[in-house]
Amino acid sequence: MNKIKLFFLLRKNVKLSNKRNVMFEANQYGKLFGYITVAIFSIEFIALGTFFGWLAAKEQAPEMVLFFMPFLLLLDFGARFATQQTPMMLVKPYLLTPISKYSAIECFLIQQLMDGGNFVWMTLFLPYTFIVWCGGISGWTAIGMLCLLHIMVLVNSQWYLLVRTLVNQKLWWWALPLAFYGSLIAPFFVLSDSQLDDLLDFIGDVASDYIFSWWTFGIFAVLFIILFAINRRMQMRLIYDEISKKEKTKLKHVSEFKALNRFGQIGEYLKLEIKSTMRNKAIRGRFIQGVCFITFFSLAISFLDIYNSGFERNFFCLYCFVFFGSVNLTKVMCPEGNFIDLLMVHEENILTLLRAKYYYYCGVLLLPFLITLIPVIMGKFSLIMVLAYLFTVTGPIYLLLFQMAVYNKQTLPLNEKLTGKNQMENKWQIIVSMTSMFAPIIFINLLQLIVSPDVAYWLLFITGVVITLSEPYWLRNIYRRMMLRRYENLEGFHATR
Repeated sequence: MNKIKLFFLLRKNVKLSNKRNVMFEANQYGKLFGYITVAIFSIEFIALGTFFGWLAAKEQAPEMVLFFMPFLLLLDFGARFATQQTPMMLVKPYLLTPISKYSAIECFLIQQLMDGGNFVWMTLFLPYTFIVWCGGISGWTAIGMLCLLHIMVLVNSQWYLLVRTLVNQKLWWWALPLAFYGSLIAPFFVLSDSQLDDLLDFIGDVASDYIFSWWTFGIFAVLFIILFAINRRMQMRLIYDEISKKEKTKLKHVSEFKALNRFGQIGEYLKLEIKSTMRNKAIRGRFIQGVCFITFFSLAISFLDIYNSGFERNFFCLYCFVFFGSVNLTKVMCPEGNFIDLLMVHEENILTLLRAKYYYYCGVLLLPFLITLIPVIMGKFSLIMVLAYLFTVTGPIYLLLFQMAVYNKQTLPLNEKLTGKNQMENKWQIIVSMTSMFAPIIFINLLQLIVSPDVAYWLLFITGVVITLSEPYWLRNIYRRMMLRRYENLEGFHATR
């Protein structure tokens, strides 16, 4: 069997595997929301591409696209963490077949390259290239520009895959993308206006002569091949390590968190939540991702003249607090699906666990609160605004997110990042997550049409405090409804382990 036939066979098997998944029907709703989001972004990219293309044609500077490519590649790199997994989930069965293992890995890597997400940026590149072509550049130059921009995206996809794989192994590999993207963006913040102008002029002169030549395309093509080969070898080695459960063990000090012993059983479950965040790759990865995003947006708002509108500031302030809940609590009880039977042994064991989870995720919010004090000090956020969204999350939003404990019945793997199943969100998780992100913003904007912003934030703050203090009542209600569905949920957890 040649590689082309193997590629289509594996592609067909992946589609059949997805259809056989117990969550296939529910995942269709998630895909629908994803398509709507991509359509909205595509419209915005078309508008941006048209605007920058018109500006580049007017200035006779087709290389202008290169000045904002670092920011686009950084955005592309960050978006892949939310949408793209490392190589593919169905590698493990093919390791027992007579086909070449490296051929299987290559097919899955190529399938990632052909993913529609890599072509979304064409909605920006095509309008830009068309307009600058109408502005005077030759047809071959326009084609070369498109090819170069697309291969930059493909190189970025291989770079993402390399970084994601390394980060899954050791957290300190985060220094690699921070150093790389920081070096690309730092001149815009470090250099003075005159120095930045001189640098941009120099880049523009070089770019106008060489950047759209076939030599430059060849350089990026070689870089792509090198990254592809590295990923091919690394993915195979790590997949073998994972399926054989090969682990590096060494003696180290394990914290017992003795300070939590005074809280009894709730303290024990708090220890479980803390150690899960520290030790389990899936949970730890989402936590680190949240800290990076929150820090980035807070610093950008504090020191740059962006996101100045009321809607943008409200959204990003809420985002800082709601992120951890929207990515973790939408899947509440899914990690516990691995040992849910043990939690059913003692009466109200799960109620205590839910209460510990609530206290833990309220405590986690102290970190974004401290980070958002930076824009408060810089005068971009008001203190009452930050407190209002903090208690909105601990109150109404956590009340909404914890409802998923009643309906979640799919076990979430903790450590199997490479060959584990892709845990796509079901329709209720998508709806609840989107509601928690946008409902408070819509509410506060409508409220500000009636009263002043400060009064609106005070009303939001008081509402959040009241619902936060009523936590014992609504958590017990959630627990009772969980018990009514316990056999149905147990069956789902068992089927998806």
